[in-house]
Amino acid sequence: MASSDRSASSRHSLEKDVEKEIPLPQEHVTPVPQPATVEELKGAAEIIPEAEITPEAVEEKWLSGVKLWLVMGPLILVFFLVLLDTTIVSTAIPDITNHFNSLADIGWYSASYQLASAVLQPLAGKTYVYFSNKWTFISFFAVFEIGSLLCGVATSSKMLIVGRAIAGMGTAGLQNGAMTIISACVPLHKRPALLGICQGFAQLGLVFGPLIGGALTQYTTWRWCFYINLPIGAVAGALLVFSRGVPDAHSKPPAMEVFRDLHHKLDLIGFVLLSPAIIMALLALQWGGNVYAWDSATIIGLFCGAAGNLLAWSAWNWWKKDDALIPVSMIRRTRVWSGSLVVGFLMSSLYIFVYYLPIYFQSADSASPTMSGVYMLPNILASLVLAVAVGKAVQIVGYYTPFSIASAIFMALGYGLCSMLSPTSTTGEWVGFQILSGIGRGMGMQMPLVAVQNGLPPAMVPLAISLCMFTGMLFGAVFLSASATIFTNSLRTFIVQLAPTADLDAILTAGATGFRKVISAEEVPGVLLAYAKSVDRVFYLCAALAALCLPFSFGLGWTNIKKKAQEKKAVAEKPDEKARIEV
Repeated sequence: MASSDRSASSRHSLEKDVEKEIPLPQEHVTPVPQPATVEELKGAAEIIPEAEITPEAVEEKWLSGVKLWLVMGPLILVFFLVLLDTTIVSTAIPDITNHFNSLADIGWYSASYQLASAVLQPLAGKTYVYFSNKWTFISFFAVFEIGSLLCGVATSSKMLIVGRAIAGMGTAGLQNGAMTIISACVPLHKRPALLGICQGFAQLGLVFGPLIGGALTQYTTWRWCFYINLPIGAVAGALLVFSRGVPDAHSKPPAMEVFRDLHHKLDLIGFVLLSPAIIMALLALQWGGNVYAWDSATIIGLFCGAAGNLLAWSAWNWWKKDDALIPVSMIRRTRVWSGSLVVGFLMSSLYIFVYYLPIYFQSADSASPTMSGVYMLPNILASLVLAVAVGKAVQIVGYYTPFSIASAIFMALGYGLCSMLSPTSTTGEWVGFQILSGIGRGMGMQMPLVAVQNGLPPAMVPLAISLCMFTGMLFGAVFLSASATIFTNSLRTFIVQLAPTADLDAILTAGATGFRKVISAEEVPGVLLAYAKSVDRVFYLCAALAALCLPFSFGLGWTNIKKKAQEKKAVAEKPDEKARIEV
């Protein structure tokens, strides 16, 4: 009887604990919002010390039906605008440099945007931990819109660069913010489908950017490449402002309490240490081989400065432990660092492919800039269809890791086949190769983002997602720089071999669509083949990056995320005292 009373008392005490918030060190979070397995609870225990967690399900009011799509609609629209903004300026740059006589600033129109976005990614993740998902997302979107407006009304090249940097600051909290909100709207087993839809439609922005930018520049003015964000953004912003259905996955402390201790809550010292490291590394990659030689004092100094700052930040981050900008116990989890690396390699291969395939079409295949974008639709549409279909398949099967593994295989195969493209390649070949790579990307792009959320308490989800986004952007910058070096060196080598009488410097200056004006008709076939072979070399890098996704995909874990499987495990793990998890 005494034992029974003690058991009842213990049960009553634990039930009361479930109703309380589970404290992170100096943070406020609620219990894991889904039926938790032993593995998940142990994972949470690494991040939430001295907390009592039970495997009973914690009831949450998830969104569905119209309420869900009223939130998803503007998120997809904003995600589309963000990716559109990364490429729309590419076809407008010639007119912009002519307008401002600013050819020397051409690299900064893209670099300022990427630098600002990359630097703020980790801090943006921290912001979503402490402030409302809805108003944090809207705030970042407002910054993005202000940056777009400044670009549109720019009266000088410097003003345009500042506007691009402000827009980049806004985007830092939009991609990871959209995914954070989705994770708060639906349970884990439904997230792959919604993440796939969001990312699939957003990728259309990468392809349509040059098309829309070219049309707006040709028929109106380059300023509409930035103004276009304002009316579309106003619609998305209004839907979000007046929506009452944007949830938070965990309770947030009062805003004034956060502001009183802002430097500690957001780890602003860690941010100040990490930001210069990112900026110096990205500047070295932007300038190396273009503005300065790779062995110049400037580039070497930037790399050394980046390394020094990174070491200082690493020591600080280790000392801060779970209060750090990137919590130590989170990044030590296999799912988190494996998922971040998969995102990094996958997004790097995507950026390179999207950048260099139009160069192949415009040079070797003589396509116009507009048609080169149209020719990429097989890749994007295949990716969109598979992203949605595989998201649903994960709901049915319950395991995401097999799809990530298959994704790496299909991408590596597709990109590898694209490295065989030549001026004589048929339409069936470049369409088929694109479809294979699109299938691979569609199968895998949302899987690491689901994996890093699995087993994490809700308060850690924004940080894990922001780490993935940061890795994708950083790796993208690194490998885009590497691809530019590969392409330029290959082009120089092949032109000398295949068109020895052609003026090499004139060809390089004229670019992929203008070289025909500076060479003779006899030299055209050799230059076309040189361009095709140089792009092929870049696609070798794409295939290698896709293949690197394969080994790290095995680190994403093999937990069944189906609702019934989780509930079954939760029931099997329900206590007697021996089965309880004590943290």
